[in-house]
Amino acid sequence: MTTDHQDTDTTILDTDVLVVGAGPAGLMLATELRLGGAEVVVVDQRPGPTTESRASTLHARTMEILDSRGLLDELGTPPCEPRGHFGGVPLDLTLPSSHPGQWKVAQTRTEELLQRRAAELGADLRRRHQLLSLTAEDGVEAEAIGPYGPVRIRARYLVGCDGEDSTVRRLVRAPFPGRDAARELLRADVSGVEVADRRFQRLEHGLAIAATREGVTRVMVHEFGRPAAERGGAEPDFAEVTDVWKRVTGEDISQGTPLWVNAFGDADRQLAHYRHGRVLFAGDAAHRQMPSGGQALNLGVQDAFNLGWKLAAVVRGSAGEDLLDTYHSERHTVGRQVLANIRTQVELLLGGPEVEPARALLTELVALDGVRQHLAGMISGLGIRYDVEDPEIHSDEHPLLGRRLPDAWLEPAEGGARRRTTELLRTGRGLLLSLDGDGAPALRATAAPWSDRVAFVADRPAAGGPLPPGQTLLVRPDGYVAWAGSDPAGLARALIRWFGTLAADD
Repeated sequence: MTTDHQDTDTTILDTDVLVVGAGPAGLMLATELRLGGAEVVVVDQRPGPTTESRASTLHARTMEILDSRGLLDELGTPPCEPRGHFGGVPLDLTLPSSHPGQWKVAQTRTEELLQRRAAELGADLRRRHQLLSLTAEDGVEAEAIGPYGPVRIRARYLVGCDGEDSTVRRLVRAPFPGRDAARELLRADVSGVEVADRRFQRLEHGLAIAATREGVTRVMVHEFGRPAAERGGAEPDFAEVTDVWKRVTGEDISQGTPLWVNAFGDADRQLAHYRHGRVLFAGDAAHRQMPSGGQALNLGVQDAFNLGWKLAAVVRGSAGEDLLDTYHSERHTVGRQVLANIRTQVELLLGGPEVEPARALLTELVALDGVRQHLAGMISGLGIRYDVEDPEIHSDEHPLLGRRLPDAWLEPAEGGARRRTTELLRTGRGLLLSLDGDGAPALRATAAPWSDRVAFVADRPAAGGPLPPGQTLLVRPDGYVAWAGSDPAGLARALIRWFGTLAADD
């Protein structure tokens, strides 16, 4: 367990995992680590959840993740928009999911929700703590300064979730290849102005976006050909936003009251490795991108959801460190794909008249359902498929391998109330789901030694749902199908691969 004591004037903390950063990725990671049985300390410089509106979109896969941990009841039913965009070209995001479309949730609300759950599970959250140094050899030792003085934290692992200007990344000198911003969007939340809503309106001199909710208007503007400013970490002032807005739209919004002003550019960087020994990275600390289509926050939360159960298993001793290497291989690939689609969107959004032919062609293509589904799956996270090619484990290809388990109703084989597959994941354990009428006794016997890590369920899929009968699926704690079939030997190898070897007396 986490221990806390004094050594002269320094507070000493001992824990399994130190998470630096209490944004959505860091808080999601803390909840998953605690659910998996790891002790965790989270440090963050801020006094509390962000008070800025920042990211306001949760995509379908992130909503499914929150549902799989029982968090949506508290969130309620936020506004949902089925239509998103790709580079400003309208795109229907509706795909088979329990929560299709994009859901409008302020980042403040998301952080409050995840912080409350992390605290309920026993995470030790330390606000107003600034990381100063760290060393990582057999373990990790970090120095921070808190509101009551210096703090030394000793942990087995550290995860940097401290944003695009990550202190952890700088301290470990992690290679962060890519390019800095060449263009930018200016953004402001303003009260006391009346402007027409605009959805990616391309005018002669630039791009203008505006939307009013609850008396606050968010404006975003880019002037074609205007390079990103050298700001040195400072935000633009409201006068700069009003000047550019007037040049692009001809409208004067200077009489409004700015509530928040910032700029975000088209920087494009990704860590060469998400794991550096005992130090790992998630969220914007691992990748920097323009937040086009609301993908950045969702990408970070999904990083954390992939890493949490794996790191907890390693800390508990039920899995070897090689499991952590799958975090890099899986999420680095997804991150690379997301950054590539964002680069394309940036060209379509911020490019001048020269991109109009490409925009016209894309508008035609998204009318084809196959194209629409591909792009919508990419943006929503529903199209992710992790590489599971291993002939020793998988003798036959299966359409669900590497994909998320679809939300589906199940009819208990022994009677009782129906239940959803999503509900079966709420314990944070793996799942062996038999959809075979005989309950797959040979497979159940094979999985029995892993019963502390993998629950067995024998239900029948409801008629007309996305799960056909007669299958047995091994599902990871993050909801992705790791094995499917009927071969006990293949199942045993998959259990070892994802849930670790057994102790000698098991």
